Amino acid sequence: MGKSLAEMTLTELWQLFPIEIKPYSAAYPAQYERESSRILSLIGDFTVRLSHIGSTAVAGLYSKPIVDILAEIRPDARPDTVKKMLEREWVCMNLQMTPLRMSFNKGYTERGYDKEVFHLHVVNYGSCDELYFRDYLIDNPDVAAQYAALKKSLLRFRFDRDGYTRAKTDFVLDCVKKAKRDYGDRYKPL
Repeated sequence: MGKSLAEMTLTELWQLFPIEIKPYSAAYPAQYERESSRILSLIGDFTVRLSHIGSTAVAGLYSKPIVDILAEIRPDARPDTVKKMLEREWVCMNLQMTPLRMSFNKGYTERGYDKEVFHLHVVNYGSCDELYFRDYLIDNPDVAAQYAALKKSLLRFRFDRDGYTRAKTDFVLDCVKKAKRDYGDRYKPL
């Protein structure tokens, strides 16, 4: 019997779950809709806004075949309670309290990726740079094409998620800055 995911080193996990960049799938929106219903059944009372984010939220964009979801929770929600409720179906991968950012995943198995894979990012309401980034890519197809090319060029980090993420961070931050300039308070909390 092999190791459980919890027993594996980071290097072993990266080998089992390499970064893959694939063409856009028309199945992504339906996957998001199904999973968002499940999330709301768990933490709907605490959730202000649930959003499909990341490259799978941008039609036509090459991406990792992982549907990213952003859950913005009420400021008075207790993170430990939200975490406990989500852990009924999700695996918590990261917990940061200030500012609040919890990361969960679903669809990772001891055999590799499952048919559908999800990342859930839980933040306080209004912490939504991911929405600005998504919208900026949707509204600027030339920038989305640059982002796709960048991601393909970063496949040298196929077995190094941290390296992959670091290598695209400046591009993402630049887009978020431009989006906030262009969109103003589009996602300002009410």
